[in-house]
Amino acid sequence: MSATGYRIVKLANGSHSVHSLAHHETFHPVVGPMVEAESLYLRQLRLAERLKKHTGEFVIWDVGLGAAANVVTVLRGLRDQPGHLRFLSFDHTPEPLAFALQHVEELGYLEGYEAAAQTLLREGKTRFTTGALTVDWELQLADFPSLLASSAAELFPRPHAIMFDAFSPARNPAMWTLPLFTRLFQLLDPARPCALPTYSRSTILRVTLLLAGFFVGAGHPTGEKEETTIAANTLALLEEPLGLRWLERVKRSASAEPLHEPIYRQAPLSAAAFEALRQHPQFRQ
Repeated sequence: MSATGYRIVKLANGSHSVHSLAHHETFHPVVGPMVEAESLYLRQLRLAERLKKHTGEFVIWDVGLGAAANVVTVLRGLRDQPGHLRFLSFDHTPEPLAFALQHVEELGYLEGYEAAAQTLLREGKTRFTTGALTVDWELQLADFPSLLASSAAELFPRPHAIMFDAFSPARNPAMWTLPLFTRLFQLLDPARPCALPTYSRSTILRVTLLLAGFFVGAGHPTGEKEETTIAANTLALLEEPLGLRWLERVKRSASAEPLHEPIYRQAPLSAAAFEALRQHPQFRQ
């Protein structure tokens, strides 16, 4: 898709964002790129606190680079803190970021990071300093589900945090399947605490994450969403883990069975899936 496949839209709060004409979806709708990224990723992942206690590089997987709002917002929030951040961004196209770089003034958040973003697009990686931070930023341009399933994924640095920001399951079901999240969980280092927030609070997503192996909790509100979702490979990173009351409600949901294939559909939870949920360590404590 060329950069003409996107347009700038003005949101209700006065900020601007990028809209994909092909997917009929706006990046960071309602509250805008910076506000959503601050709430969903920067604060919820407690990045400032974790980076302060960390030695060596702190690895963040950025699943859905888009127009780079999530990465740049994190950089702005942590720039005065000494440390070494390593971002691994994934997307199937560089076009949203290329388009955003043509509209820096309107979007606002990219100001000061144009050179880094341009180098990333041109060379696929960049190294720079911002404030007290040293930053390595790499871009993997590929179909994420296929890349994740390949042996190449075994060579990626294991993440301390994952910013998961794919288009919605109805528009992009391949990014929300049980096999994908199972593989993602398998690629984590069990000795390295890692959390994954995302904007959805749907039952089907939470069931999928649990069956993939994650612990799952209620996430911070953002925009019109009173609640989002956060998953992790350790309960210690969750403030509000889902409990038995949530588990009982799952049985009554009309949309709880995970997507096993990249085809969007809604279905009640199968008996086998519910039994697997009941045996999850999160509900057996």
